[in-house]
Amino acid sequence: MGDFFQNGVVTTLHRLSDRPLEALEEELIRFSRHRPMSLVLPSLYSELEGRALPAILEELARVPYLNEIVIGLDRADEDQFRHAREFFGRLPQHHRILWHDGPRLRELDRLLASQGLAPQEPGKGRNVWYCYGYVIASGKADVIALHDCDILTYSREMPARLFYPVANPALNYRFCKGYYYRVAGGRIHGRVTRLMLTPLVRALKTVIGPLDYLEFLDSFRYPLAGEFSMRVDVVREIRIPSDWGLEIGVLSEVHRNHAHSHFCQVEIADAYDHKHQPVSQDNPEAGLAKMSMDICKALYRKLATMGCVLHQETFRALKATYYRIALDFVDRYYSEARINGLAFDRHAEEQMVELFAQHIWLAGEQFLENPMETPFIPSWNRVVSALPDFLDRLYQAVEEDNA
Repeated sequence: MGDFFQNGVVTTLHRLSDRPLEALEEELIRFSRHRPMSLVLPSLYSELEGRALPAILEELARVPYLNEIVIGLDRADEDQFRHAREFFGRLPQHHRILWHDGPRLRELDRLLASQGLAPQEPGKGRNVWYCYGYVIASGKADVIALHDCDILTYSREMPARLFYPVANPALNYRFCKGYYYRVAGGRIHGRVTRLMLTPLVRALKTVIGPLDYLEFLDSFRYPLAGEFSMRVDVVREIRIPSDWGLEIGVLSEVHRNHAHSHFCQVEIADAYDHKHQPVSQDNPEAGLAKMSMDICKALYRKLATMGCVLHQETFRALKATYYRIALDFVDRYYSEARINGLAFDRHAEEQMVELFAQHIWLAGEQFLENPMETPFIPSWNRVVSALPDFLDRLYQAVEEDNA
């Protein structure tokens, strides 16, 4: 059960009661007549063989208000795509699968590449971007929500609470971020958020000074949550990062384009657990190492566009400031663990802080070496300007794959 405290510049919508799910869904059915809703599910084929996604589909099959479900399927050959069609066929809602490795979508990707508009690398950002394009092309939704396919504690209350603030015509929100706490197996999880990102944002406020953007990021309870909803017209104008900076990149884009009063965050679950990324301490191109580096560079690029001058001394001071703040956070979470009877390995937590401090510095060096790096995928408005019939082609390709 959440509190009701409002802090920062983003409205927080808590769980203040055990409202019956049926009552929430009944309202969403009414809202769907005026604001039809589409759910996007970015998925690897391997997740069809896990234990999370089958349970998610059982829950989604009972959701009564969705107009469309769009599944982005990565790393699947033809036989696996056929199996995926059968697997997702249990959904009673109108649904389509984007087979990203299929010949039709690959041909469209080559067309974009010929115009310098294609995503630069595979991954969740590329998957989500194409799914968003299909939702725009299909014209079946006014509100889009997104969540991952590896949630082990999933219930259909999650999408209901995620959709509600943006789908309700009586509210003024155009973007909503989900949040929750990460405790599973008797331990506190969410290391990248609580030990890296939040202390880093606090350190940036100290080193660079107070900025509205940093205050905005610091207002989110779980800024790296992979669950968010938004109006379709918001999707048309944002540029989505293709790497692990997706969540920070989306927040940065909507912050640039919209007023604070159009944002909110909503508590979507009492508890949340999904697959945990390996640390990959010796490989900066995998696991939490790559994730933290990509997030840092996404922040640095955003600050540079705002006129902040970043150099080696900036990153040296930032690393030292971050390290002290992050160690204070370790103390806070130790206290949290003790009062709640949770296991807490202080040595492992401080090792993670040391690793993140190195990544903050290394990400700064990479940013300075290649300041022109642009991992953002172009907005759909730009794609349509360059290739006016591209969305029609995308829609037709997906329909033929799913025929």
